[in-house]
Amino acid sequence: MSLAPDPQATDQGRDLAIALALLRAGSPALGGLHLVARHGGAKSVADEAIRKAFPEQQRLHPDTGDDALYGAVDLVVALGRGETLRTTGLFERDQPLVLSNAERLRPDMASRIAQYLDTEPRQPVFAMDEGLEDDGGLPAALADRIAFRIDLTGIRSSAFHVPDLSATFEDLPPLTDRLATSVVEICDMLGVSGQRAVLFAIQAARLHTALHSRGAVTEDDLLAAVRLVLAHRATHLPERPPDDVPEIVENREGPPSETDLSIPEHLLLEAIAASLPADLLDRLKSKAMRGAKGSGSGSRQKGNRRGRPLPSRPGRLSHRQAVDVIATVRAAAPWQKIRGPGDQIKIFPSDIRLKRSETLSDRLLIFLVDASGSSAVSRLGEAKGAVELLLSQAYVRRDHVALISFRGSEAEMLLPPTRSLVRTKRKLADLPGGGGTPLASGLREALDLALRSGRQGMTATVILLTDGRPNIALNGLASRSDAIEDARSLARQFRRDQIESIVIDTGNRSTHALAELAETMGATYLPMPRVEASGLSRAVTQAMSA
Repeated sequence: MSLAPDPQATDQGRDLAIALALLRAGSPALGGLHLVARHGGAKSVADEAIRKAFPEQQRLHPDTGDDALYGAVDLVVALGRGETLRTTGLFERDQPLVLSNAERLRPDMASRIAQYLDTEPRQPVFAMDEGLEDDGGLPAALADRIAFRIDLTGIRSSAFHVPDLSATFEDLPPLTDRLATSVVEICDMLGVSGQRAVLFAIQAARLHTALHSRGAVTEDDLLAAVRLVLAHRATHLPERPPDDVPEIVENREGPPSETDLSIPEHLLLEAIAASLPADLLDRLKSKAMRGAKGSGSGSRQKGNRRGRPLPSRPGRLSHRQAVDVIATVRAAAPWQKIRGPGDQIKIFPSDIRLKRSETLSDRLLIFLVDASGSSAVSRLGEAKGAVELLLSQAYVRRDHVALISFRGSEAEMLLPPTRSLVRTKRKLADLPGGGGTPLASGLREALDLALRSGRQGMTATVILLTDGRPNIALNGLASRSDAIEDARSLARQFRRDQIESIVIDTGNRSTHALAELAETMGATYLPMPRVEASGLSRAVTQAMSA
């Protein structure tokens, strides 16, 4: 019996059914499924399909501790009865793992799950991603070890239907050199790197062949592997070879073998292009403009240093927090008489108190300076003075300052995050000016730096000084319309990633387009045509404290 196509199912429904069927047959070699879906009807239908395919599941949360993952000594039994009883960890059970809120996964937790997928025995991992990003927020270490990805963004539950999941598998077709060569060539066409992607695609094609009770891998099996395994890993679209290049036909002796996959290159390219998602080009363009991406659920605030101690609180023993011994003994002391005779202090789990401290975040001020055009000299002079004034206050507030300029065809990082006055003055001494206005390139550079600093526990504020007349697009070509559209697209990413920003209009007259760009960014707009260093410093300080 094979998996028959269901005319009522959407493309996503058919792909989900095929992915689940292949995981049931070859889950150790395929890793799992990355499901991108906002909370709603379509996600509920997909959850039900996963439960139907894998009835025995264990739920996993991004904040699950090591004691739950790997097992630990049961402290309640150990402290209460004096016996050692070890609990079984989630990784030790023979059940699939369903990871909720995968877009919030920390790198250390992703590494633990990736290590689990690298060991034997293992079960499939279902990463349920509810992030806002088009390509989800799954860390690369984990996404690389999961074969399939299904995106249900924008799919209505009424139009989403999963076909019948009942399917049986015959023996897998043999692994031929031609199949391996074809998969490697397709990966090269799509710009997919990594050995795991090649192995996933080969295994998926063979399982898809057995799912449909065929004796050899066909074009349909290969295209199913491309759609399920390689499409979301693609970095560019395949290019068709020129028409004037003659097709090379290999000389063969005798008829082709039943297990020999032989597809003309031009037909293969057309079939691959047809099997890829219709919005893949838009997604690739968005990924290129985005550069680095956030977690998919907005910016999570976390500190990079500790402040003053806070009162301890009750809690469970964990590798992440230290025990406040004095507070724990103080909590256990009143109960010693009713806990039985003896000279030793008897401590129960309810007595445990954990240390706490105030979490502080360093602030990073990212100056994004327009160094193009005839007014660049005065604008750079204002930036020099403002940066030096703010740096003098950074020693008190422990702020960092970075400087990015954009001119010509691209942006340039002139000063990485620093608090060194000597280094800053040396970099500010000689800044170039003139040329085109690649505003989008500057916004992309500042966004990347802000996101990187956020992952390090810093709070970034981008301060943009420009007259708001972009004329260089992200591709480096002179096009005012494309430059404006690229800047707006990046401005929307500023708002989505919740990057605090201030836009200072340094033109002779306030620019309505620049005010709209600031509104799109969610930034504070300050028209200051004759700004000086001290006034700029006061305006920035007031805007940040507002």
